[in-house]
Amino acid sequence: MFKDSFFKKVENKTNVDKDTILSLAKKMQNSNMKDEKTIRELIAEISTITGKSVSKEKENKIVNAILQDNIPKNIDSMF
Repeated sequence: MFKDSFFKKVENKTNVDKDTILSLAKKMQNSNMKDEKTIRELIAEISTITGKSVSKEKENKIVNAILQDNIPKNIDSMF
């Protein structure tokens, strides 16, 4: 499992607490991440949780990256 320092970094950057992050991670784990509609719904939910808007162009790039398995394997390095 991730260390608390990871959650602190994410929380400081996004203002989203550890429990919300874990809840979202569980939801993502139980979702079909090869289904475009599901991915778009998760993006919308994350956008709402973080209070950050995502342009249609950026949403399309995220969806395509996920569908093509073109995402970083080391999430911790993103922060």
